[in-house]
Amino acid sequence: MIYEHEIPTGSKLYFGQSATLKRKLERVASELLYEAGFQEIVTPFFSYHQHQSIDEKELLRFSDEQNHIVSLRADSTMDAVRLVTKRVGRSTSHSKWFYIQPVFRYPSHEVHQIGAELIGEENLALSLHTTFALFSKFELEPLLHVSNIQIPKILAQMLDLDLSVFEKGELQKLLAFNIPWLTKLTCLQSLEELDEVINDVPDELKKELEKLKELSTQLSYKNLVFSPLYYVKMRYYNTLFFRFIDKNFTLGVGGSYDCEGIASSGFGLYTDNLIEILMKRDGQ
Repeated sequence: MIYEHEIPTGSKLYFGQSATLKRKLERVASELLYEAGFQEIVTPFFSYHQHQSIDEKELLRFSDEQNHIVSLRADSTMDAVRLVTKRVGRSTSHSKWFYIQPVFRYPSHEVHQIGAELIGEENLALSLHTTFALFSKFELEPLLHVSNIQIPKILAQMLDLDLSVFEKGELQKLLAFNIPWLTKLTCLQSLEELDEVINDVPDELKKELEKLKELSTQLSYKNLVFSPLYYVKMRYYNTLFFRFIDKNFTLGVGGSYDCEGIASSGFGLYTDNLIEILMKRDGQ
């Protein structure tokens, strides 16, 4: 039996303080992004191309009037980039875009996001500085994890391991090899530790570790750790990747990616988790 007041598991209801805070977050974010030179895009709720971004098992799908498969928007990045480059690009050459909108995953999961894409710009420091500025507005300094998705891929090939070892964080399997540089890499978190190991690793890893080091030199954020062996299966983030964490809440992710043959970067902040953290902090 479904009661009249019930809502589907995974869906969102905001009222009173939470609704006020959600509106404030979105207002402050939009003002900051406009000031940083971004323009806003609001993509359709429905898409023909979501299977290119998200595992089809996570899509909410139906058919249009011509029996083509349509999905509820499950990811904003690829649709935003595709629409800018293929449709909006006919009338503008602007390359910095942001969106404030929800995405939907099977069976009834609703996620509100504040996201931005820098089309044709791989410099991830620009995305990170934008997120720092937004967090600063709300006096937040979450832990920043910086990783490189190519490193686990290279190690998996070198050591004949399945990528699930990295995805599940089974670090004991890496330590069991008893390779000094691999042990250091497994435990690495700081820039100093990165400097210590970078000359000891095989050549195919040096370039990818140098990317982490170069990014860190462009940042002045104290609450930062490196996670070189972190791996998440993504359809588009392909090298540098970051995530913000506070009290076991993931507040946002971002990284470098390639779409439509264009090397770009961007980020997405999770509005729902931000509201949860702010309300708990402020005792609301």
